[in-house]
Amino acid sequence: MAPGGYAWWYLDALSADGHYGLTVIAFIGSVFSPYYAWAGRRDPLNHCAVNVALYGPAGSLWAMTERGRGALRRDASHLTIGPSSLAWDGETLTLQIDEVTAPIPSRVRGTIRLRPHALSGWTFGLDAPRRHLWRPIAPRADVEVTLNRPTLSWRGEGYFDTNRGEEPLEDAFRNWTWSRGHTAKETLLFYDVTRRAGDLMGLALRVGSGGELGAVEAPPLSPLPSTFWRVARPVRADGAEPPRLLRTLEDAPFYSRSDVAARQNGQMARIIHESLDLNRLAAPIVKAMLPFRMPRRFW
Repeated sequence: MAPGGYAWWYLDALSADGHYGLTVIAFIGSVFSPYYAWAGRRDPLNHCAVNVALYGPAGSLWAMTERGRGALRRDASHLTIGPSSLAWDGETLTLQIDEVTAPIPSRVRGTIRLRPHALSGWTFGLDAPRRHLWRPIAPRADVEVTLNRPTLSWRGEGYFDTNRGEEPLEDAFRNWTWSRGHTAKETLLFYDVTRRAGDLMGLALRVGSGGELGAVEAPPLSPLPSTFWRVARPVRADGAEPPRLLRTLEDAPFYSRSDVAARQNGQMARIIHESLDLNRLAAPIVKAMLPFRMPRRFW
């Protein structure tokens, strides 16, 4: 991986009853890391992290400890960062999680298993020279969560993808929004990117139950209420029925993650939506705030 580069693998899931949710993101060349930026982004392998976020009726937990290259091990089917790991056996992605939350320390430890309904081999460029790539590996999957710290067990549906790039995100983009929506019949994926030059790029995709992928007409953008940090979060939704914000999952100065219900492509969808403001991420004051949520270790 070249200096300035990055890769991440992203998993989200919601429990069958809708009460619980999680995201896990494994980073190499952590794109949100102030330490990587302050080091001149010379060595992406020296800035790795596993981010775990749990959501439930009693509140949420967040863990993201950055680690150096000595904590990284990887091959074609395994990725280990510190005490946490991801392993693929051809049918199931197994995550062994062992992380400490911040800013108030507590343990998040247990196993997550993701079994894709189908795998996608498509990779999409988010910029014209294809220096930033996105692949929706498993647009729909069964997910089983078994944690012993905290004690928690549930099953539901989830999603798994990967992004990789050759330069910092803020060098190429001003902002983006992304969403995945699960309907009764298919998965709908929408990516809306404002590039640094000011031009727009949009992807609107549907994935059938067998993994077949095709384009779909993008419904209009509808606003959700702004977050506490005033991050705009427009979501794709059929115009006749406004989207409903079910929960704000993450609310940061440059980023939001939301649980949304909306009608898309004529079907009701349960949506995970993300909005990212890269102008804010690049601001020195924002980078100075991040270590409170993202401590760093060197092992």
